[in-house]
Amino acid sequence: MGVGAHLRAAGRSTFTRRSGLSQQEICCVLVLKRTCSSVCVATVGFLFLLGVCLLYLPDPLTLEPLVSEENSAATLLIWTHPFGRYRKLPDCFALFQIGGCTLTDDGRAYPHADAVIIHHREVAAGTADLPQEPRPRAQKWIWMNYESPAHTPVLWRFEDVFNLTMTYRTDSDIFLPYGYLLPREHRIDGLQNRFAHPLRAPSRLHLLRPRLLAWVISNWSESHARVALYYQLRRYIQVDVFGRAGRPLPEESGGSVVRLVGRYQFYLALENSQHTDYITEKLWNAVRAGAIPVVLGPSRQNYERFLPPQAFIHVDDFPTVRGLARYLLMLRRNPARLKQHLDWRGSYSVHQPTFWAEHYCTACRAVRRNRGRTDVVENLTQWFHS
Repeated sequence: MGVGAHLRAAGRSTFTRRSGLSQQEICCVLVLKRTCSSVCVATVGFLFLLGVCLLYLPDPLTLEPLVSEENSAATLLIWTHPFGRYRKLPDCFALFQIGGCTLTDDGRAYPHADAVIIHHREVAAGTADLPQEPRPRAQKWIWMNYESPAHTPVLWRFEDVFNLTMTYRTDSDIFLPYGYLLPREHRIDGLQNRFAHPLRAPSRLHLLRPRLLAWVISNWSESHARVALYYQLRRYIQVDVFGRAGRPLPEESGGSVVRLVGRYQFYLALENSQHTDYITEKLWNAVRAGAIPVVLGPSRQNYERFLPPQAFIHVDDFPTVRGLARYLLMLRRNPARLKQHLDWRGSYSVHQPTFWAEHYCTACRAVRRNRGRTDVVENLTQWFHS
């Protein structure tokens, strides 16, 4: 049993969220049931899964033709701006080549909107009400949430309310994670340079970075498994802590976590809670910076849906925190072994979706592709906590 298992309580349940599975859900279920025991098989599995998921990811590099038919256009109403922070609504075609989308945050558009995207935080907290029933014919309500189940309250209020889900989970109706990899050959008309960050293969200087291990944290809670891990880890190895719970980010980093982490060989990408597919920007910041992420979150198999198996170090790989610390120190003294965790980088770029512009445009495209679908999301609470 690995370190992470001793730091968190785990729970699993199995059920059917809808009366039937969509083609996307069936495909993902069949793929994700495959588990890999060896690095070779795991790598092949990752590449296969990456290819499958790219079919469903809202890839901004995939061009859509201009929509000329009026009946294929869609109007998406943004019911509330997430966390009460106003942001100018994007031009979906100019940014992502997603045509036929009209975005609005004007509540007067409700009667003729094709879909309403509703961010969970505001309706759960009571700072906003749900739209009035009955909803217009064929209008879809989209439940959007990027918090973990541990930070998603009163889900029970919203059973049998929404038509589509949009989250970081791979089995969402509209799947948009915090980040994802793109093979380098996945290049269309130079747009990759605009939307994705090419990853560099390790150089000699990369392998000899002057600093060992960093952690940037703003939400500190003694009840979090990641804080318990940190208390144990610092007994064996130096951990430089930054953020509201540590030292301020250095001025030379310009407030950029990626620039700061770029000086370190390893980065603690520790999630505030451990749930299926809940893998946030912490991981992708480390990947962009070229540091090897040390992860605490869902299982290793879950991370391997998004990254090659050698691209990260999972705390569950070690029976003790001391063993984890020894491994990191060994890698620091052995550049050849360290390089094995970084060699994969030359074949990929990483894309981190922009909050919330890309989410709105992705949702609008999904609405256009799901016309006529009127089923309701059942067992929302049970699904999201599973």
